[in-house]
Amino acid sequence: MTFTVLVPARLQSTRLPRKPLADIAGLPMVVRVAQRAALSGASRVVVAADDAEIVAACQSHGIACVATRPDHATGSDRLAEACTLLGLDGTDVVVNVQGDEPLIDPALIDACAALLAQRPECVMGTAAHAIDAVDEFVNPNVVKVVLDGAGRALYFSRAPMPWWRDGNADGVTALPSPAPLRHIGLYAYQAGFLRRFPTLPACPLEAVESLEQLRVLWHGERIAVHVTPSRPGPGVDTPEDLARVRALFA
Repeated sequence: MTFTVLVPARLQSTRLPRKPLADIAGLPMVVRVAQRAALSGASRVVVAADDAEIVAACQSHGIACVATRPDHATGSDRLAEACTLLGLDGTDVVVNVQGDEPLIDPALIDACAALLAQRPECVMGTAAHAIDAVDEFVNPNVVKVVLDGAGRALYFSRAPMPWWRDGNADGVTALPSPAPLRHIGLYAYQAGFLRRFPTLPACPLEAVESLEQLRVLWHGERIAVHVTPSRPGPGVDTPEDLARVRALFA
């Protein structure tokens, strides 16, 4: 199937300023991400940047890039503008690879994109993997997802779910079976829906959980979920994360 990878890149980050340009073994992080994404089956990989420095860094390393407005509230807004700039619409498939995932698995990108061909009733696809540690299950920074019988998302939450009524009566000391699922922040979209998404009103659950994907479910749309047997490589949110990834490249 044919699909486009878009990599949103915002220069300023609260926890790691100038994150897209952070050096990883001699290359800016956003270039590392784009190079990994190019190993997938994507027909093209394009960075959607909010700053001329990112555009210049991409161009100097042969990475396609479009300049988007700097005032977008969310990454989805930036991607929607990129779709317009690139002429993507309707059932064109777009995969959003976050600009802080320099170790993203190209096969996972392909699997996420394939969901939309396999599940035409879904406007989005995403991924998850089994949680195997209690501390990860109770960590609010780890987003969990529960699925219906057809492999579509029922709900995303920062809370431990599903809640094991009998096993958690005295606190969370073990995991339920089957294993709970950790959401991986990789998304495939029908381009027409991605362009429409920023126009949908935000929902109360989205504000409470601070999870933008809940807006999709709130408005009655469906999200297909690929469950991968392997855990993705670490992303970069903090200086500590950056040091860990640099050590892996070294």
